[in-house]
Amino acid sequence: MTRVVVRRLGYMLVTMLLASLTLFLLFEIDPETVAANVLGQYSSTEQRRLWLTQNGYDRSLALRYWSWLSRFVTGDLGHSRVFNRPVAEILWVRVGNSAILAAAFFAVMVPMSLTLGVLAGMREGSRLDRLVSTFCIVTTSIPPFASGIFATALFVFGLDWLPGTSSMIDGFSPRELVLPLLVLLVYDFGYVARITRASMADVMATAYVRTAILKGTPRRRVILRHALRNALIAPFTVIMLQVNWLIGGVIVVEFMFAYKGLGSLILEASLAQDIFLIQASTMLTILLAVLTQSIADIGYGFLNPRIRYR
Repeated sequence: MTRVVVRRLGYMLVTMLLASLTLFLLFEIDPETVAANVLGQYSSTEQRRLWLTQNGYDRSLALRYWSWLSRFVTGDLGHSRVFNRPVAEILWVRVGNSAILAAAFFAVMVPMSLTLGVLAGMREGSRLDRLVSTFCIVTTSIPPFASGIFATALFVFGLDWLPGTSSMIDGFSPRELVLPLLVLLVYDFGYVARITRASMADVMATAYVRTAILKGTPRRRVILRHALRNALIAPFTVIMLQVNWLIGGVIVVEFMFAYKGLGSLILEASLAQDIFLIQASTMLTILLAVLTQSIADIGYGFLNPRIRYR
């Protein structure tokens, strides 16, 4: 297993290097464009030329990439033109906010979706199965912006229970976290629950589970010791993939509730063409995607007894 982990780390390193090279070429192959984005469209040609010389843009492309990568690895992410602050100061605050939302999301979603999915899969075709399946189909068919509008109309304007924004200006507030968390749960819970239900139903129909039940083994023991582990293979992979979606892809939810997370930061940086902020946010998102995928691959080997890494 140590060899597998080392191999996965090697794959991660290669992937990050290729991603960083692609990102560098996309944004910094033309120094004039970089200077214009940093100094603004009203800067003079002389100002841009002076800035490029001071920041080493008169060197070769290879040296510039090595310098850029070295600064990035050591935490020097550049200066944000929009916020007029170092990128690192902005980025880590937003990542922390996204981590709070992600932790709350997984703490509620994982046990709820797995429990209902397993219960529905154990009794395929039963009333509980139909009820859970119908509820999951309805929730997953509603896009986040629609459920966000419904939740705001009900809990903010109708009942006046919750605040309409979740900017966390005064620090962490559980009440401000409820609405974005609710919208994310409504959209994503049903997907994971349906995957779990389908996986559990397939396992319960296998020959070894039927044989164990016919031999008189208690049903609870068959499910907990034999069926459940195999049924969790597909949901585990799906749950790990949700990390990427949650961290970088909830732009609609964060923008709707003014939540200051990584997703809304990427949107703000893109709209303002803040090149250094875009680079740092993108690289961090890629790192999280590669890391969670590696964890999913290693965890898959633990859950699936037929997989033997060499």
